[in-house]
Amino acid sequence: MENVEAVVCDVIATKLRLATDRVVPEARIVEDLGATSLDSVDTIMALEDAFGLDINDAEAERLKTVGDVIVLMKMKSEYRDRALAN
Repeated sequence: MENVEAVVCDVIATKLRLATDRVVPEARIVEDLGATSLDSVDTIMALEDAFGLDINDAEAERLKTVGDVIVLMKMKSEYRDRALAN
């Protein structure tokens, strides 16, 4: 898979209709990028599709910054890859 950070930033930029240079790890999804609750749900679904992973409601609620999303997707991708290798 491509670089996790690049994929996350691309998905968020696309779903929120933003220039990719605004989607940086420190950016707060609601406060800085202007995501509504509907945007957040749509973005989570797009991330699940892009990575072939599920994000549960508790995980989604903890995602406050783009960096939080990157960390979660890296962790879930690495876990899945290790599980598939065994």
